[in-house]
Amino acid sequence: MPLVLRKKAEKFELKKLQGPTVINERVSDLEPILQDAYDIRRPKQSDYESRRDLVLVFNEIAKEIYGYSKVTPVVVEFGSFLMDLFSPTSDLDLSVNFSINEVEFPREKKIQTLRKFAKKLYALQCKGHVSGVLPITTAKVPILKVVDRGTGVECDISVENRDGILKSQIIHLISSIDERFKKLSFLMKTWAKVQNINSSKDKTLNSLSIILLVAFHLQTRKPPILPPFSALFKDGADTATVKKSLPNFMNYGKSNKESVAELFVTLLIKLSSVENLWPKGLCVSTYDGSWTSKTWNSKVACISVEDFSDRSQNVARAVGQVQIKQIYECIKLSTRYVLSFMDGQIGGVQLKEFLFGHDGITTLRRIRTSNSHQIASLRNIPSQSNKRKRNRNKERQEGKKQVMPLDFLPTKRIASTQGWAGTSAGSLGQVEQPMSFEFGWMNKTRTTEGWREMPDDDTEYAMPCDPRNGQQPMDGWGGTQHSSTGGQRRVHAEGWGGTQERVAGGWGAEGWVRTREPVAGGWGGVHSEGQVGTRQPTAGGWGGRQNYFL
Repeated sequence: MPLVLRKKAEKFELKKLQGPTVINERVSDLEPILQDAYDIRRPKQSDYESRRDLVLVFNEIAKEIYGYSKVTPVVVEFGSFLMDLFSPTSDLDLSVNFSINEVEFPREKKIQTLRKFAKKLYALQCKGHVSGVLPITTAKVPILKVVDRGTGVECDISVENRDGILKSQIIHLISSIDERFKKLSFLMKTWAKVQNINSSKDKTLNSLSIILLVAFHLQTRKPPILPPFSALFKDGADTATVKKSLPNFMNYGKSNKESVAELFVTLLIKLSSVENLWPKGLCVSTYDGSWTSKTWNSKVACISVEDFSDRSQNVARAVGQVQIKQIYECIKLSTRYVLSFMDGQIGGVQLKEFLFGHDGITTLRRIRTSNSHQIASLRNIPSQSNKRKRNRNKERQEGKKQVMPLDFLPTKRIASTQGWAGTSAGSLGQVEQPMSFEFGWMNKTRTTEGWREMPDDDTEYAMPCDPRNGQQPMDGWGGTQHSSTGGQRRVHAEGWGGTQERVAGGWGAEGWVRTREPVAGGWGGVHSEGQVGTRQPTAGGWGGRQNYFL
């Protein structure tokens, strides 16, 4: 059965490629468009620094919770940041690790750990330093979401996520074999996010699925650009062993001269050609580097992408029946837009905007063009117009639901906090001289005022702060909140996903117990662009004095 399906998949792909001119002389014109989209959306140095600083900050929080002892956990990054496949709007995946060695860590213990962090972060949220504190304990991997109000970076905290760390490290190592893998993965992730199909929470593709689909495409080119992962894992699948074997595979795909543009087009065609084979059990295997056939607990998935580190798992398991149609609608329409560009029917700017959004902004949009009738003649997808209307209505509704930050509520008083002085962006006051204090923010935030004790089950309280006292309500990230009796809500979510909302403020707090230099990006710090050397603390960074004149 696997061989039959594999032959069908290869036959269907070849037939699609031999259809109307797919790869012609204009494919070279697509290359600079993709390169430009890649360059614009790649993170700046300040994005790297702000995320590194947040990792340091969460390690300080861990020390406050557990004290300076041997049992204090270490907070480490993984996911897109560790793989170096993140954008300025990507979230930051963090894992709270208690041990160096891999040991079984009970689920209940993970949830207890997240509750401790949630309690600390709720206190900071009530002071306006963070937002969106949301424990999601019903997910397969329990996580705690929180947004740094200074940088707008959403952080997803899990506990002992060794599997996520391992996968991230392996992908990062494989990226060094051929730079086309890294570029194409980044572009496909950006494309999927703009098309609104990159969220397991919404039952579409998670980022790992997209990255493995790209790796698989490069493994199955002729000649191949990447080796089967089984070859990399021949002597062991741990990071150290894979790193040691990596020199044997450097420039593995050197004989393949395909450009990123050719690979981008042929990947869309590959996916389009096998649409009707997924229900028959077709599965992507990066471990073998070939198509295979698989069922999961005797069931066929909407899309099957084998987990290379645990082959019994499907990393695309979140994709739903309705959403697979949405995904393929985007694949087909994107393919036709690309072919229309190559036929000279639309321009490069229009194509780039459709595929990747406006420059520097990854948001779901559709282009309007004088050649729209030509595009329409290439497709027969009547639901696109209604989909655009629904998206616009959804964006309007979400805009109405947004809560204005407390820092900007109408008031005649000057709001200020003690710590590192600095005038917030948009205020009329003069910048004051930095001033440190002997007492630390740790002593100030030990209070649990406004905190409602979390129950022992999987139910979370939706409002940890009392709005009657002017405290900031929790505006959670990800998941669906279902109202229930008693003023409680049960939160359901899985996987990565969600869109970040940048809000004012930062991890503002009153100094540290021990003297520290403020770093840009840390605790909501903002980087001063165009300067080299000393970083200056700015509004929201390290709880600077923020004066708002309203």
